[in-house]
Amino acid sequence: MKFEPKIAISVLTIVVVTSMMSCSKDRNKQTQLNIEDSIKSGSWKITKFIDSGKDETAHFTGYNFTFTDGSTLTATNSSNTYSGTWSITDSNSKDDTQDDLDFNISFGSPADFEELSDDWDFISHSETKIELKDVSGGNGGTDYLTFEKN
Repeated sequence: MKFEPKIAISVLTIVVVTSMMSCSKDRNKQTQLNIEDSIKSGSWKITKFIDSGKDETAHFTGYNFTFTDGSTLTATNSSNTYSGTWSITDSNSKDDTQDDLDFNISFGSPADFEELSDDWDFISHSETKIELKDVSGGNGGTDYLTFEKN
């Protein structure tokens, strides 16, 4: 059998690219797990909510947010408790960069909490702070949401 350099280079290229994609997926999944572990630890408060340029942070003053293993999100203050759901998903299975992780929040009521319902993009995250943004498809405005650990 005759050695074909072009075929060998093509096979090597496929192996290297596949290996790199696998490593990227592993890193992306690990980042997702790290964020999930962090957010499930303790309670959080909203320190910034900008809705298309309007600061609406005050709507959430006094609320503590708890994220559970079962994807339940609870917001509680001294007199009210509201339940919603949360998850972190990969928004683009063909592109495995961290930028494609979405922080999904859903509340059915009240109206102020419904405003939080979206698939947010990560700006940054740490053990004590998660900064998110969403570019609206309707009016093109950008919303910002920041959670900080209590």
